[in-house]
Amino acid sequence: MTDHVSLDHIRALPCFSGKIEIEPLTGGLSNESWLVTDAAGRHVVRLGRDFPFHHVDRAREIMTARAAHNAGFAPRVEYSEPGTMVSQFLEARTFSAADVRANAERIGRLIRDFHTTMPRHIAGAGFMFWVFHVIRDYARTLKAGDSRMTDRLPAWLGLADSLEAAQSPLPIIFGHNDLLPANFLDDGHKLWLIDFEYAGFSTAMFDIAGAASNAEMTEAEAAILVEAALGSAPDPALTRSFHAMQCASLLRETLWSLVSELHLDAPGADYQAYTAENLARLDAALDQYHSTYGKTSP
Repeated sequence: MTDHVSLDHIRALPCFSGKIEIEPLTGGLSNESWLVTDAAGRHVVRLGRDFPFHHVDRAREIMTARAAHNAGFAPRVEYSEPGTMVSQFLEARTFSAADVRANAERIGRLIRDFHTTMPRHIAGAGFMFWVFHVIRDYARTLKAGDSRMTDRLPAWLGLADSLEAAQSPLPIIFGHNDLLPANFLDDGHKLWLIDFEYAGFSTAMFDIAGAASNAEMTEAEAAILVEAALGSAPDPALTRSFHAMQCASLLRETLWSLVSELHLDAPGADYQAYTAENLARLDAALDQYHSTYGKTSP
């Protein structure tokens, strides 16, 4: 939506009372978010269509957001219709990468609580998020769309197979699966989660590794996060799984950005720059992973 169309759409929503004021919220790479103030207070309006190329279904996202509120992890969903979700505005600070690093244990405990509590609140058919399937499907999309990096897909798919082989079996949990720093909020008393586009059943390792890699944690910070999220210190096999999954998380984010280059045009988003940023971080993570475990080992 263009800005004027978005504003007209927001003004027409039936959930607001009295005169409203609308301000843009920045930071998203694929959706529009707006802050709306009316007689009842402040609200966040999130606009976004289904993105089949990213496995994003808005009805499932809204269901998950409602479930996350009922479970105590997310703000209340006040209104929804296809393509639109209106949520309670929280007086809370959006985390930066530095905040995540400084709160590794709190983040780990939040991840563990989310994983174990959310399955009891999810309704309807269960959606499975397995990052290695996502990578393979993104590769199909990129090949069909003649991506500018199509020639690199075979190597990336081989890498994904190697990283998948390094995973240790873990119980199925319900994951957020998009733990960027900005998806954590702190109201001074508790941590909250937002943005559930990719939430689904998975194993704990993707959320743990994603939170660590997205915040660029040091080994010491990541060790605190992993132990808090798993509930105990990992054995060597799980530690290797964690390091492999960090690489997989960055590979997925790189391919996500390349797919976005083909299909999205969010205001202010520079997908080519985001691709380059994540590719550089992936290369650095792989150098460290291979120096520890060897290039030829799975």
